[in-house]
Amino acid sequence: MNVHDSERLSGLLESTGLVPQQPGDGTADVVVFNTCAVRENADNKLYGNLGLLAQVKEKHPDMQIAVGGCLAQKDRETILRKAPWVDVVFGTHNVGSLPALLDRARHNNKAQLEILESLEVFPSTLPTKRDSVHSGWVSISVGCNNTCTFCIVPSLRGKERDRRPGEILAEIEALVADGVIEVTLLGQNVNSYGVEFGDRLAFGKLLRACGGIEGLERVRFTSPHPAAFTDDVIEAMAETPNVMPQLHMPLQSGSDKVLKEMRRSYRSKKFLGILEKVRENIPHAAITTDIIVGFPGETEEDFQATLDVVAASRFASAFTFQYSKRPGTPAAELEHQLPKAVVQERYERLTALQDRICAEENAKQVGRTVEVMVTAQSGKKAAETQRLSGRSTDQRLVHFSIPASGETPRPGDLVTIPITEAAAFHLVSDPASLAEYSVRRSRAGDAWDRAQADSCGAPATGPSGTKGVSLGMPLLPTRK
Repeated sequence: MNVHDSERLSGLLESTGLVPQQPGDGTADVVVFNTCAVRENADNKLYGNLGLLAQVKEKHPDMQIAVGGCLAQKDRETILRKAPWVDVVFGTHNVGSLPALLDRARHNNKAQLEILESLEVFPSTLPTKRDSVHSGWVSISVGCNNTCTFCIVPSLRGKERDRRPGEILAEIEALVADGVIEVTLLGQNVNSYGVEFGDRLAFGKLLRACGGIEGLERVRFTSPHPAAFTDDVIEAMAETPNVMPQLHMPLQSGSDKVLKEMRRSYRSKKFLGILEKVRENIPHAAITTDIIVGFPGETEEDFQATLDVVAASRFASAFTFQYSKRPGTPAAELEHQLPKAVVQERYERLTALQDRICAEENAKQVGRTVEVMVTAQSGKKAAETQRLSGRSTDQRLVHFSIPASGETPRPGDLVTIPITEAAAFHLVSDPASLAEYSVRRSRAGDAWDRAQADSCGAPATGPSGTKGVSLGMPLLPTRK
């Protein structure tokens, strides 16, 4: 969601004539921080970077700094008190106001703070500058009606608001017309979609409707809530060819006692039951999750229950977090906050178990032939290995080589290749010959070619024909 919002912010600012800052451009004219508030380290990163930018702004007083997103919604005046050199603070509900706020701050020579308590405009209706030509994010809802005791999001994003299906499908069709072949449907609890307009089966219907969009090859979604996961969604996933065999579903804890304290309205048995049904209907589905270690009052027995569920679930990968105390959440007021050393030791045991499972599950992929959508980013060792990278249908990362005389695919093209090697966090394909390698050129690859040609054209200009100013992150001084 934060990436999606950042693409909208970039699109908004570029529509006013700003252009992205490139290496060597010098100091940016505008710097925007789009913040998260889920974990404490977001606060530390923001204020640390703002402190470094103070030195830059002292030398370049015309540079504008804006802070938006969840942390801005939460901290509000605190940001301007701690960093009075910030020009604009805006929240989660008024992303579209940023250009006007920057103009007002410059005209009035005074910092602008604007935080709304309810959504002004759905982010998906704003201009966008996508990071990828082949993939797009589509927000189907914003906000959350749950009351998880560890989570600050509902108070910052508000109650769930659902877009109408026609609007969503129209946006997807527009993306496909622009060359996108993969979309990811976004919602805080994506499978509770429809609650606002009274259709509890709306999400499954939406998945099926995506299956009817010509040219849309891959559909993903994140993140569903186990309590709202229904059989009709599993059936829609299994029966809609372009819905990918991949599911990200947060577990958070394997302990029923801890789940109750978290106000997660499901228990471990239900969670495992959903996984069993998904795998019955989609045998090769890759399932990933989120897990919190060290929730207040978590005992060794509770933690062992989490290890047991992880062992039974066989997740393809997991995002594991140490509990972060967020002021304003019920969990922050609970007794029995755990010592850091205890949380760290449990975290290391959990990641060791999950890393082993990741490696074992990836090893099962060796020998399979998979279709991979090529991405623009390659692995860290790409120069050494001469491999390109992409994502398989189940979202696994695959680094692959091109056999002698093989066609080089473009980002967005699809290659069919055998998996020849596996590591814990990626797969490798080194086809032995052209017989094991094929490229399917796609509309997304054509869009990549067009984007590359456009980027080599004339300098960007604003609406009035004037050259835009740069938008980006200036080089920060090194800490001493």
